[in-house]
Amino acid sequence: MTIKKNLLLATMGLVMAVGAATAASADTAWQANHPRREEVNARLNHQNTRIHEERREGDLNARQAHRLHAADRGVRHQERVYARNHGGHISRGEQMRLNREENRVNNHIPG
Repeated sequence: MTIKKNLLLATMGLVMAVGAATAASADTAWQANHPRREEVNARLNHQNTRIHEERREGDLNARQAHRLHAADRGVRHQERVYARNHGGHISRGEQMRLNREENRVNNHIPG
């Protein structure tokens, strides 16, 4: 009985370890297939969080936060337009342009 119990525990431990390793792998299939879009979208999400934090801390007023969010939405829209034109991918040049736009928005976020 103890051999079966030990075997069962070892098997469950192995299954949990494999599951954790799979969950810990950084990329989903979409992220692996669209690394440039993933990088652009991760930056947009980070900037969105920063805008919310600065608004909550009082470093931005509502109008400033709204304008920064609108600028970010414009960058996200442009990223989607680029991707639609290239079968879901964006080129390196398009990524660089989007990063420059994100940098402009980023420079207006205090903190």
